[in-house]
Amino acid sequence: MSIFTKRDIKTINEAFLHELSDIYSAEKQLTVALPKMRKATASSALAEGFEVHLQETFGQLERLDQVAKICGFELKDVKCKAMQGLVKEGDEIIAEIEFGAVRDAMLIAAAQKVEHYEIASYGTLVEMAKKLGYPDAAIMLAVTLDEEKSTDEKLNELALTEVNDAAMGVSPVAASFVTEGSTSQHIVN
Repeated sequence: MSIFTKRDIKTINEAFLHELSDIYSAEKQLTVALPKMRKATASSALAEGFEVHLQETFGQLERLDQVAKICGFELKDVKCKAMQGLVKEGDEIIAEIEFGAVRDAMLIAAAQKVEHYEIASYGTLVEMAKKLGYPDAAIMLAVTLDEEKSTDEKLNELALTEVNDAAMGVSPVAASFVTEGSTSQHIVN
């Protein structure tokens, strides 16, 4: 069953409002998921990262409220089904994988899926805001887009420098290197 009917979205302004409402729902769902992920990780660095991003998420929700106000919109009550699925995946990781480094590696993978979804969403919203003549909204949304990109980079760095090696049971000092221009990990015997 589609979340849209032919009558729901007729203009780009309505599409923009829908996307704002959808990402608002996504961020609200993350305020519930991130504390669970933080508690489920063995890595103190990953737990700290989840906490930092939780605080950032609260700021992003406030920013979305400001964007809606600037644009003269009242956000719609929608449920972001994409985020619902991503959160469910994280819950399954917690339920099905033993506490430790392997779970941490999988939680990073799940978190990066979330970040990539958010990057796509905010990238679209920034461009829509520009086209619709909401320059202040575009600037605010771009701040959030940059935060999401930064979080993704931090997750990737943590995976490459700590968590993946721990999951493989290998010392990080002797285990991996990143080839120039590549983010591939290689094991050194």
